[in-house]
Amino acid sequence: MENVQHLILNWLPIKLIESENEVCFEWLYLSDIPFAEPFFEETIAKCRSHSYNSKPFKLISTAENLIDWSKELDCVELKSLVFHVSRCGSTMLSQSLATSSENIMVSEAPIIDQILRSEAFDADIKSVLLESVIRLLGQKRFPEQKNLIIKLDAWSIFKASYLRSVFPEIPFALLYRNPDEVLRSHQKMAGMHMVPNIIPSSVFGITFKEIQEISFQQYQALVLEKYFQGFVDFYEEDSNVIMLNYNDGMKNVIERFISFIDVSFSKNEINLMLERLKKHSKNENAVFAGDSYKDDVLSVNLDEVNLLHEKLNANFIEYLAR
Repeated sequence: MENVQHLILNWLPIKLIESENEVCFEWLYLSDIPFAEPFFEETIAKCRSHSYNSKPFKLISTAENLIDWSKELDCVELKSLVFHVSRCGSTMLSQSLATSSENIMVSEAPIIDQILRSEAFDADIKSVLLESVIRLLGQKRFPEQKNLIIKLDAWSIFKASYLRSVFPEIPFALLYRNPDEVLRSHQKMAGMHMVPNIIPSSVFGITFKEIQEISFQQYQALVLEKYFQGFVDFYEEDSNVIMLNYNDGMKNVIERFISFIDVSFSKNEINLMLERLKKHSKNENAVFAGDSYKDDVLSVNLDEVNLLHEKLNANFIEYLAR
């Protein structure tokens, strides 16, 4: 067993490959590179230059291999899954948490979404695979590491109830923001989930007919409406969940999140997390000077999404009053 742990340490499955004849996983060697970049894929890009990853062949395994190997690693404890509506401070939250050497902060790892949306596995195997992949993401590569925190893709909110069945004791966080601000950001530069059919509209519960009848900008409002409804529904059915509101201030978001997941950090670590707020979320070398789109005109009907935003705010106030 020690040999297995030695062989797979610093290796991570990064892609689910499905073909007509087989389902397998592609692996990548991480070396000593931590998850410090704003997004998981950026860390992976840095790892690709390592000699192990530059060979003409790739390391491929079966699902069974992945599950078995994950059991042999020393892994840190999963402390929370973070759901968000995009452009709502989630990258700033993850970057702040990543300043602590005790945290493994994984931000939007595609392999999690690939497993969640795959139809190649039955429910039991899918659940075991998710647990195994998350164990591998949380492998203890540095002695000071204690906590694994995973920020999911925005559309993962539609899998929240399923994820709760897989992780019944893990605290879930729901981070949201004023819809005007979210949509103005996407109007300036749309995320892939805000462009029709890049991600199947069925993921959001949107029909082809609905897409045909609305504008591009209104489609983005409809996606955000679906996210907000997902947040409202899950908050009402789950007791181990926290509402986090970007518009309440990122300092409060960070402090409430840390308190919710019940992790103790030193005063110095907290200060480093809060100091990170002064920099741009996606570029720690740039000072954050405010949103560049704040004066943009938004020409969409926000009636439905604003109603749901009011419900989220009511839930947020209710949570604070507990």
